[in-house]
Amino acid sequence: MSGLLALLDDVAGLVKVAAASVDDVAGQAAKAGAQAAGAAIDDAAVTPKYMQGFAPARELPMVWKIARASLFNKLVFLLPAGLAMSAFAPWLVPPVLMLGGAYLCFEGAEKVAHAVGFGKDHGGPDGSHATSDPTHLEKQKVQGAIKTDFILSAEIMTIALAAIPESNFWMEAATLATVAVGITATVYGAVALIVKADDVGLFMAKSGKLGLTRAFGRVIVRGMPHFLTGLMVVGTAAMLWVGGSIIVHSTYQMGWTLPETLIQNAAHAIGGGQSVLDWMSKATIDGLLGLAIGAALIPVGTKVIAPAWSRFFGGDARA
Repeated sequence: MSGLLALLDDVAGLVKVAAASVDDVAGQAAKAGAQAAGAAIDDAAVTPKYMQGFAPARELPMVWKIARASLFNKLVFLLPAGLAMSAFAPWLVPPVLMLGGAYLCFEGAEKVAHAVGFGKDHGGPDGSHATSDPTHLEKQKVQGAIKTDFILSAEIMTIALAAIPESNFWMEAATLATVAVGITATVYGAVALIVKADDVGLFMAKSGKLGLTRAFGRVIVRGMPHFLTGLMVVGTAAMLWVGGSIIVHSTYQMGWTLPETLIQNAAHAIGGGQSVLDWMSKATIDGLLGLAIGAALIPVGTKVIAPAWSRFFGGDARA
């Protein structure tokens, strides 16, 4: 009997350790996922454009194909690559993060430039249909969305990896896997809601039995364009903020501490020592810095990288 009680006590101890580990993974994944908010919002804002012009019945199947490929890429390619980099070449993480941050700054600044009338927006497809074969067109659009998602997923996984506290291999793997599943479900769940919201609103406006239901349906239909515009604005601001902060923090990790020190001191002076105001001030400074960096990168991206990409790989460099 004493042996059985000892065994049960050991099992209970293991269960407590496992539960604590699950809590640690969930907590770390939540913090790491929050750091990747800019790329995740951009993903949710860009993807619905790929569904424009298709029959409503094909929208959710397209979202599912993209989401499935996104999760596969995160778990099968990006997660092992991130773990290998963390284990064997951790010095690569800050430079890779800086590349991802620069990309976010470029994307955000290009959207701002387009909004004020300069240049051409490369934030997704334009919805034009170059072929009359709907099956081929759907395949083409899904493949383009998957390629765009791969870039954003690489940013998300790298940002999440850098945000995970130093721990053992399995804890990092479990946290990254949780981030991959959680962000994919959140982003493409939101995309599914966005692409079907106007159809739901139209159905409510036409078929609702109550006047309030029909009125709410009309509000949804009329409000979706404004919602998408607002989502794009929030996504652009998040990209600039996250991109700028990533670059500043990465330079700090690489030994150049002056930019982060100056920004923290300026934010503290503006915020007066109030934690919320200090944070808002730092986020604003990081965002403005991200906008400046992105604006400087626009000529490089559009005049050098895009033509080179098209020449060697074909197709749209943004995709």
